[in-house]
Amino acid sequence: MPGYTTAELVTVMASRELEDRKTAFVGAGLPLISAALAQKTHAPDLTIIFEGGAVAPLIHPTLAPYSTNEARATRFALMVSSPSDLFNLLHRGYIDYGFLGGAQIDKYGNINTSVIGDFEHPKVRLPGSGGANDISSLCTKTMIVTHHEKRRFIEKIDFLTSPGYLAGGDSRRAAGLIFGKVDRLVSHLCVMDFDEESGVMRVKKLHPGVTIEDVLENTGFAPLVAEKLETTSPPTERELKILRELDPEGMYVPHA
Repeated sequence: MPGYTTAELVTVMASRELEDRKTAFVGAGLPLISAALAQKTHAPDLTIIFEGGAVAPLIHPTLAPYSTNEARATRFALMVSSPSDLFNLLHRGYIDYGFLGGAQIDKYGNINTSVIGDFEHPKVRLPGSGGANDISSLCTKTMIVTHHEKRRFIEKIDFLTSPGYLAGGDSRRAAGLIFGKVDRLVSHLCVMDFDEESGVMRVKKLHPGVTIEDVLENTGFAPLVAEKLETTSPPTERELKILRELDPEGMYVPHA
């Protein structure tokens, strides 16, 4: 048995996808911890931006903020501004990465975080967009981070909250979204990217011990599969140590 949980695996794998000297628009929860982990490992000059207004904060070990709108989210920040100012940065093309999760995701990377079922009479009403639509529309690259299960990866989402490649092909550009793209998806089973021509989700890397059959069995549509599948390296002791120091109570990421 591995010495880490699936949540820790996803967090580490997502953190590895972030590059140094880039900007990342980060939400609460797993994205926050993933970005903080990247900052304390391979990307010390990663600029984290929180919707609450903080630009370039440094997350304190053992004191990860409960939300992006509290004082701990502003530690050593270069600037604390208004949310509208930060979204102006998105509109001006200054944000490299956006982090999103989703209740439903289709093969084109379109995300639903609004309702399950009919919009007027939903089975479940979800939190909605917040800044997610802006992020998926305007960040240079958007990364989806989620648990991998068939009920989440479905052929047709019930509501389009955040656009991916819409109907595939050039439909995103035709809709006026000429900047940015959904770049990759990280789950507890694999890392996926998106085919540039069709916009369809593609399995690129498998996590240790996972087979392509495991991925296909837990996906409600037929993704593309890279000709040469890579295998990710498991989380290192150093990564897990730093992650658990950032979130000692397992508030965001349950420990093994």
